[in-house]
Amino acid sequence: MTQSTGSTRTTRARQVGVDIQETEENRAVVEAIEADNADCAVRHMPGLVRITSPTRIVVNRESVEQRLGREWETHEFQLAIVSYFGHIAEWDDDQILIQWDH
Repeated sequence: MTQSTGSTRTTRARQVGVDIQETEENRAVVEAIEADNADCAVRHMPGLVRITSPTRIVVNRESVEQRLGREWETHEFQLAIVSYFGHIAEWDDDQILIQWDH
């Protein structure tokens, strides 16, 4: 997004994010995302966790499995999310990538 302020133009990057239902099982997903995305911000709200990043959010199957203590398939992410903003650039058996396509 570009804003014009008088004679100065500034460009503001759009954040990407995901809202995840706050449940015991989804806690492993949130912890894995937080561990694998150093620039993300995590905000806990009643019943919901919002994770945002100025660049991208990566969800790694192995990271979730380590915290969950069982096998986890990336399609299970659909059951955890309430909404997201950004573009799902990749979704395979090992990784989910949310980012804006510029």
